[in-house]
Amino acid sequence: MRVGGFLAVWLLLAAGACSPEASGETSVDLGIRFSRFNPDHYEFAVGTTVTFVVTNRDPIDHELIIGDERVQRIHEEGTEPHHGAKPGEISIPAGGTRSTTYTFDEPGRVLMGCHLPGHYDFGMRGDIEVSPF
Repeated sequence: MRVGGFLAVWLLLAAGACSPEASGETSVDLGIRFSRFNPDHYEFAVGTTVTFVVTNRDPIDHELIIGDERVQRIHEEGTEPHHGAKPGEISIPAGGTRSTTYTFDEPGRVLMGCHLPGHYDFGMRGDIEVSPF
């Protein structure tokens, strides 16, 4: 391999080592259509910080709540009309795009759901598997 080729390969490897994913940070697109999350399943390693960029393609408002069963139950029974102040909780207006960032600190299963009246029961939910490595 020529010196120029070696340098090009080294620069590509160095750039990859500095990428957000290498540092435990990533961004994913999450779509909403027909009152469903797409995709409705993710897998991340413990310690990963994820920015969810959520686009609502429905003609009605939705929300994204990320958390365990307790968090989902609180929101299903709660009365908060809008979200955005807490990581992993956002309201997305019809036709809009919003983002939220969430760090997955523990292994296990984390849920995502929309708790506007009837949405969660209708099936507007998903899950996130957090692996220990």
